[in-house]
Amino acid sequence: MRLLLGVTGGIAAYKAAELVSRATKRGFDVRVVLTGAATEFVGPLTFEALTGHRVLSPSSPRAEPEPASSIEHIAWAKWPQIACIAPLTAATLGRLAAGIPEDPLSTVWMALPATVPSILCPAMNTEMWNHPSVQRNLRWLEETGRYHIVPPVSKRLACGDIGMGALAEVDDVLEVLVREAPWPK
Repeated sequence: MRLLLGVTGGIAAYKAAELVSRATKRGFDVRVVLTGAATEFVGPLTFEALTGHRVLSPSSPRAEPEPASSIEHIAWAKWPQIACIAPLTAATLGRLAAGIPEDPLSTVWMALPATVPSILCPAMNTEMWNHPSVQRNLRWLEETGRYHIVPPVSKRLACGDIGMGALAEVDDVLEVLVREAPWPK
């Protein structure tokens, strides 16, 4: 099962490496797309070592495109059978909701076929999570029928606050991926 994992620049980005490791053990073939901010938390080499695949990020050297397309982001969007962004920051959430593809991750996600299940795992400060625009964007994306939201959990956050906003537990995200993936029957 081909899983495309998007990683954005929240402090929870380090948990994406654990998600990749566990997903590969569960039978997923994983490729990773990073935002520029994500590379400040976890480097592409970590994900390349865990997946055996090249990572796509704003600083990635352009590779030869796959035969499916001569345009790299289209080729990446055609590859997965399921897609997930974990963690999903408020900034990337806003770009997805507004339809503004301005980096490799949002560009690939905008090009994903509607048939590819897309799981979004927000993670941010409690006040950001509770902001009306974040809640509106989440509702709108979920109402499109193209996205499944795995809500954050309440715990002590990196900023020291205690409240809703921490990335869901890796095992919980993985279980959603296993359940939502179109496994062969």
